[in-house]
Amino acid sequence: MTTLETPPLAPAGDRRNATRTMSAALQRALTVAPEATAVVCPHATLTYRELAERIGRLIGAFDGLGLTPGDRVAVLSSNCHRFLELYLALPAAGLVVVPLNTRHSDAERRYAITDSGAEAFFTDRDVEGIDGLDVTVIGLGAESEALIGSSTPAAWSATVAEHDLAGIFYTGGTTGAAKGVMLTHGNLVANAFHFLACWPFTEDTRFMVVAPMFHAAGTIGTLATIWAAGTQVIVPAFTPGGVLDVVEHERVTATLVVPTMMDALAVEQRERPRDVSSLRWLSHGSSPAARELLRRTHATFPQASMLHIYGLTETSPIVTLHPDEQLRLDSPRAMSCGRPAVGVEVVVIDPVERTPLAAGEVGEVAIRGANVTPGYWHKPDETAKVLTGGWFTSGDLGYLDDAGYLFLVDRAKDMIVSGGENVYSAEVENALYSHPAVVEAAVFGIPDERFGEAVHAVVQVRTSVGADELVAHCRRTIAGYKVPRSVALQEDPLPKSGAGKILKRSLRDEHWHGREMQI
Repeated sequence: MTTLETPPLAPAGDRRNATRTMSAALQRALTVAPEATAVVCPHATLTYRELAERIGRLIGAFDGLGLTPGDRVAVLSSNCHRFLELYLALPAAGLVVVPLNTRHSDAERRYAITDSGAEAFFTDRDVEGIDGLDVTVIGLGAESEALIGSSTPAAWSATVAEHDLAGIFYTGGTTGAAKGVMLTHGNLVANAFHFLACWPFTEDTRFMVVAPMFHAAGTIGTLATIWAAGTQVIVPAFTPGGVLDVVEHERVTATLVVPTMMDALAVEQRERPRDVSSLRWLSHGSSPAARELLRRTHATFPQASMLHIYGLTETSPIVTLHPDEQLRLDSPRAMSCGRPAVGVEVVVIDPVERTPLAAGEVGEVAIRGANVTPGYWHKPDETAKVLTGGWFTSGDLGYLDDAGYLFLVDRAKDMIVSGGENVYSAEVENALYSHPAVVEAAVFGIPDERFGEAVHAVVQVRTSVGADELVAHCRRTIAGYKVPRSVALQEDPLPKSGAGKILKRSLRDEHWHGREMQI
């Protein structure tokens, strides 16, 4: 097998910081552990030398496709080593990776391809709705393997700089038309440094990738794991039993999941135990987790240190980290998102005046750091709404305590105003989650002639339980005006975005459709 040569050092006087480009992580792994296992998935097991060889051949193939630095390339794929290779190879060649949501409709994918101006499109499935687009389509599988096999390895670009665009990540459309979040090499490397600063990544790390890799959460640990020359164990799709089998068979040491996954894993492990003693680090993100869920998870995986991560696509994604969360389950800070990552600034501002608030006061969370997006692709007006002086305003409501711990209260748009009282849906959802029969819950306001909005809950239950019982349970936990006035029960999971977030907007729109007023 041909050994891929790393690019030469930048010439004297070149002000680029090569350590802040995505290729730096793989270059380090090649230096310290070229024969270490880089990736394990059902389709392949690759060492770092083999991974670099395939990336070099992909870069050679990009040249053959006529792609030039700055071109965008869309990728539609389930979790797989081929996605990882493209995620690394495209930025290494000076190109821009555009991951597409596998759960999106054909129309949504067409929008992303068109909006990004993608020149090429790698896909692991047949897709409709792209007829007439001026884009080169390459199938992931036999076609891409033939392309790799016939190409000559090419060197990684020696001109890529930290401020160059590495990827465009389209949001799930939960707040309207999808926006392309631009992330630079420096943004994604900063995220890796944030993770490396709080987790003991080493060559022995076996990080299981469970979240969809098209989403920022799916690749949250990619560069950090590579930097440490650890192993990424890729799971194509989430099933509780399948994931626990992988933990047992591959001796997984760390992973990141969303709360609904965490709950399902805890249930499965209690009912059908596996040897998961290798799992030392269990992180969760995407949405706040109820205290009772944290207790159940810790009781089920007592050997695992728990880490809560708060982040957004626009912040690459890590903002705050709450390590060793299991040690604070009896503390009010158990419900916090932790404190800002090293190098990240977080303030809470008045949503109207845009001025900083004192500790304990609820306002909008604003973030500044090397991880913050330069903006939205081709949407300067949308960018201007959220970026001011390097500060990104998140749209999340929360407060900081006197020690700098961040507590999220809600998304600003999820706040319910009922009879003149502000009701934060997250608080009501936490009350519902503390009932043992509740699997998932979404709380939002629905039209009410008397109160303007009434608190409504949609709940997935695991056992037979009545709405009256859940209402009574909430009444014992939270103030009367916060208790749901109506509850819809269902056995099926609630609809979710590709990031695993409950699509509350779609549930809410069923009640508000056609009304002049939407709040």
